[in-house]
This record gives sequence, C-alpha cells and structure tokens, in this order.
Amino acid sequence: MSTADAGGAVLRVEGGRALHGRVRVPGDKSISHRAVLLGALCEGRSEARGLSDGDDVARTAAAVRALGAHVDGPVISGGARHLMAPPGPLDLGNSGTTMRLLAGMVAGWPWTVELTGDASLSSRPMDRVAEPLRRMGATVEGRGERCRPPLVVRGGALHGIDYTPPVASSQVKSCILLAALRAEGETVVREPVLTRLHTEELLARCGAHVEEYESSEGHVVRVRPGELEPFELDVPGDPSQAAFWIVAACVVPGSEVTVERIYVGRGRRGFLDVLGRMGARLDEVPVEGPGDLAATADVVARSGALRGTEVEAAEITGLDEVPVLAVAAACAEGTTVFRDVAELRVKESDRLAGVVALVRAFGAVAEADGDDLVVHGAATLAAGTFDAAGDHRMAMAGAVAGLAARGTTQVSGFAAVDTSYPGFAAHLRLLTKATPAEAR
Repeated sequence: MSTADAGGAVLRVEGGRALHGRVRVPGDKSISHRAVLLGALCEGRSEARGLSDGDDVARTAAAVRALGAHVDGPVISGGARHLMAPPGPLDLGNSGTTMRLLAGMVAGWPWTVELTGDASLSSRPMDRVAEPLRRMGATVEGRGERCRPPLVVRGGALHGIDYTPPVASSQVKSCILLAALRAEGETVVREPVLTRLHTEELLARCGAHVEEYESSEGHVVRVRPGELEPFELDVPGDPSQAAFWIVAACVVPGSEVTVERIYVGRGRRGFLDVLGRMGARLDEVPVEGPGDLAATADVVARSGALRGTEVEAAEITGLDEVPVLAVAAACAEGTTVFRDVAELRVKESDRLAGVVALVRAFGAVAEADGDDLVVHGAATLAAGTFDAAGDHRMAMAGAVAGLAARGTTQVSGFAAVDTSYPGFAAHLRLLTKATPAEAR
C-alpha cells in the first residue's frame, strides 16, 4: 500500500505486502515519441492508439503542433504542405529523447529552430547528434564542446552519410534516420551493438525506403528519402515501465502479477533475459492484433529466489532498466555486476551514483568500480528514506525497493514520475490491495 502527499512529491510505501493482479502500463515511450514525429511527417491522417500519457511524449506532441501538424488524441495529421518553422523556441521540458529526435526531423527543412528544456535537460550533452547532423550539412549550435542546450538547428540541403555512432544509442540512430528522409542520396547507419529498432519498424510501416540487416559490422540500416504513408498502430506497453512491476513481483514473497501487452522485441527485452538468468519465474504469452507490432506479449511474473549474475551494458539498451534490476540484485543471493554502465552518469540524473545510494539506503551493499556497478545481495532489505533527485526511474525503483523491504519507506522527489508514468502510485495501490482471489 502507498500514500502520497498532496503535491505528489513524497511516496510512502508499506513493505512486505504481496502484489497480485493484472496491470497495463503506459504505451511505450520510445515508440510513442517516434509515432508522433513520423505521424507529423506522413502525408495524411495516422492513428497511434495507446500513446504514452507522460509529460515527455506530451512535449513531443506540442512540438509537432508548433511545426504545423495536428495532434488530437491518437490522431496525427501532417505532411509537407502543413509543416512550417515554429513561431518561437520549442520547450521540450525534461525529454532528451524529444530533443535528439526532433533535431534530426527539423534538420531536413530550411528552417532555424531553437530547442530548449528544463535545467536537467539543459545540462545534458547533445554533441552525439550534433556531429552527424553537421556531417549531413546542417548547422547545429549549443553551449560548450558538448553542445548542451539550448540547441539551435539550421537545416535544409542535407546529403546522406555513412555513419557508425561511437557509442550505442537508439536516439542518435533515430536522429540520423529522421534527417535522412529529406537528405539527398542514401544514408547508412552501422551499429556494432544493436539498439532499439522502433524507428526502423515504424519507418517500414510508413512505406519508407528502409532496409536493415546484420553484417560482420553488426546491425546496418539504409534509408533513402521519400514520402511517408499514414499508418495505424496500437502502441504496446512500455517494457521499461513494466520492469518495475515484474521485478516487484519477483522479489516480494507471495506475488504474482501479469503485465499486459508489452513490447518484448529485440533491443528491449534484455531485462527479461537478465531476470531469467537470475532464476526469475517468468512466462510470456504472445498477443497479436491488427494494429500490434509483432513482438507484443503479456508477461506473468511470480516471486521466487534470485541469484546474482553479470550483466553487459549491451544487454540493456539505453540502460533504463538498470535501476530496478539493481533492486532485484540487492534481493538476490550473491553478487551482480553491471559492466560498462558509465552512460548512467549522463541520464536525467547521475544514475550510477543514484543506484549506489538507492541500494545502500535499503541496507544492501553497492559500489561503482570504474564504469562498473557492483551490487551485493542482502537476505532482507530494510525500509529506508530515499531521495530520487527528481529522476522518474530512480523514484519508481525506490518504490519497488520499499515494497521488498520491512517497514515503511519514504521516497521523495516522486513527482518526477509524471514525465513517464503518471498512474504509477495508483497502480501500486491496486496491485498491493488485491488478494489472490480478487486478482483472478
């Protein structure tokens, strides 16, 4: 059970109560961003049902409206004749995904567009998208060597490039592919380490000239310019949000939770594979409908003993599930090592330091060893007080740790969950109040 203060800034969690029932998490945030952006580029009316209701995707929708597209719930109407330079700077709040992908989209047009955000977003480096966009012929300006926001993009007259990102990033790849839709010639992106495939999947659904395949260099994507056709899509549930309930069910004795209709495709299912290696009791039931992506499933998670393992960064693309996997590791027997996770330091907060603080707050042992995160499991977690520092994933991971601990936990900075999962506290109450009989 849980309570929150009037402002939503503090969540109090009573530990030890088993979770039961079925829950549908928000539509996948990564897919939602891309669906809105591509819907704005398609010639005609697209429909993306089940979009994420978090603030980040709302920022993407507001941005494409400012560019001339029409967004009304799931319906997105756009195309070249509707789009235009925005009347002023586009405020993207805390959404780094929106900034990086939108930079690629607007780079294809002969406009000058300023992209801004809150203090957290303004501290995040954008050089990884600025560098390939400059190679394609755009002018991209930001603060300092790392090109921090505000970001000013002057686009148009782009040409295709052959590019290998120095760091695995689906956002960088997607930025380049969106710019490639209005670039002269073919653009090629080569990924030594596979990242999320959502942009390629949705481009194919829109009838784009896109080709992807595996080679000795890894994953290769080729895109040629052309018009996009409208699409229909049922956005699957966000696996990064589902991970919180799946881990909670694994670590709180007596629990059984079904998370409905989540995306389990390549590039997003790494956390499930890691949990399986740790001994988690998981079942996947495929779901398929006319608007579904192929890799959609209900996932059933049950409590049971976990054991430590080693996790390579490439297994968890984007590293979004690392905070809650660290909670699973804290409840497991033995030691878990997350290898090469330095990228956690430049998320919405320094998540590497944050995860260490999280694990320690609940009585387990963790440390950063260079770019590795090491978590030593504890037999039982102790309730604690944890400050999420305004980071939505850290706040929800703190809540899961509280569920597994004995006593009452207080998570401050909890209002940040509104960026991605506004209904998290309500779902927590639902799953902890239901008895096994009520959940059936």
